[in-house]
Amino acid sequence: MSQFQKIGHVVLVDDDKEMREMLRDFLLELKYQVSEFDRAAQAFTAFQENTLPGGGVSTVDAVVTDLKMPEMDGLEFTQRLGRFAPDIPVILITAFGTIESAIEATKHGAQTYIVKPLKLNEFEVSLRKAIELRRLRSENSLLKKEIKRNWSRGEIIGKSRAMNEVFDLITRVSKASANVFISGESGTGKEMIARAIHENGPRAGRPFVAINCTAIPYNLLESELFGHVKGSFTGAIGDKKGLFEEAQGGTLFLDEIGDLDMALQAKLLRVLQERKIKPVGTTKYKEIDVRIISATHKDLKKSIQEEGFREDLFYRLSVIPIEVPSLRERKEDIPVLADYFLKKYTSLNNSKVEGFSSEALQVLMSARWEGNVRELENLIERIVVLTKNETIQVEDIPFLKENNVESFYNQASADWPTIDQLVNRYIEKVLKKVGGKKEKAAQILGINRRTLYRKELSANNENYQQH
Repeated sequence: MSQFQKIGHVVLVDDDKEMREMLRDFLLELKYQVSEFDRAAQAFTAFQENTLPGGGVSTVDAVVTDLKMPEMDGLEFTQRLGRFAPDIPVILITAFGTIESAIEATKHGAQTYIVKPLKLNEFEVSLRKAIELRRLRSENSLLKKEIKRNWSRGEIIGKSRAMNEVFDLITRVSKASANVFISGESGTGKEMIARAIHENGPRAGRPFVAINCTAIPYNLLESELFGHVKGSFTGAIGDKKGLFEEAQGGTLFLDEIGDLDMALQAKLLRVLQERKIKPVGTTKYKEIDVRIISATHKDLKKSIQEEGFREDLFYRLSVIPIEVPSLRERKEDIPVLADYFLKKYTSLNNSKVEGFSSEALQVLMSARWEGNVRELENLIERIVVLTKNETIQVEDIPFLKENNVESFYNQASADWPTIDQLVNRYIEKVLKKVGGKKEKAAQILGINRRTLYRKELSANNENYQQH
């Protein structure tokens, strides 16, 4: 055992004794632990049998190998090692004339290659980068395993009672083939839940196809879902498979199903009843085998009462309903989620941020999170990129300045306005927040668009009279 503290374990593979000894001495001087082999076949056997001289496979931080060697060359060695231990980075040493082979090796798992004659300072930089990558991969892998073991299904995270009930439902419904309906506010992770159901069930090896029903105009959505034949409409220059066919044997996820046009609702109902689709422009039907998972942030029972959604379609879609709780309803999950996103974005941004102060964490837990988990994730990413602190402090949290309700109230009521004036200011703030989108603002305010227009007009008249 070396008398110095090792900063990494490097495996050297080179049949050129002088080159191997030079690299070994250089690495030892830099305080690396080194294991050496003069044949790639011997090195691969040591990896397979876990008999590396410097310790087990898990201790290896990087492999440095020559490209041209007898019996097994560096390219074959890299490919085999990549299948056996994909997280271990490989640095290839190659002569100028074999650069094409080295580039080919990078396509099969090599981290990088270095051209002879070797420049030791460049070699050191490449090695440090490779080892840093190895450690990041290892940390991410451990984090994912810890999360999966304790409180997650796929990428859905939570340890609250509400989320445990969702996890239990995912486990139970995954094995079935019945249609699933997921309801919940925007940003709660409805698509992630749909993916988890698909990936934990018998259709996991088949396609998972997702479509947002609000993202495609009605006149194109029918073709997108069911496909079309050549010449069926202007621009139909060839036959096109619809998403039902693309998802054959797998799962079709219909997001924001509550915004589906009534005419398409009737056609979708027929598909669910008959398990057949008819592409646009043809009279021929095609049988389909697709599991339907749908989702919406809307109250579909209310939409049914207002005749905006078909009741028969709703019951066809919601054989198994899953309601996803908002982040406000599971505040105990906020520290878990915040820590997960912190580790994710410090890794991606090479940041030195290590955690949250207790005061900052308390502020995160007391926020309303109208945008739910998506809003929390975006905020953590923003903080990680912008903060200069190693521990996130209260002053690093930007929404304190932007979205604090008490701050808004204090500013809005500084001149003691009337109730109508205060309402108008609030409407103005909401409109500004959603970029002037009146339908979205009306939804947040809990009023219809006509009422919003009327209040805007009233506010404008009041401003005009004041000026």
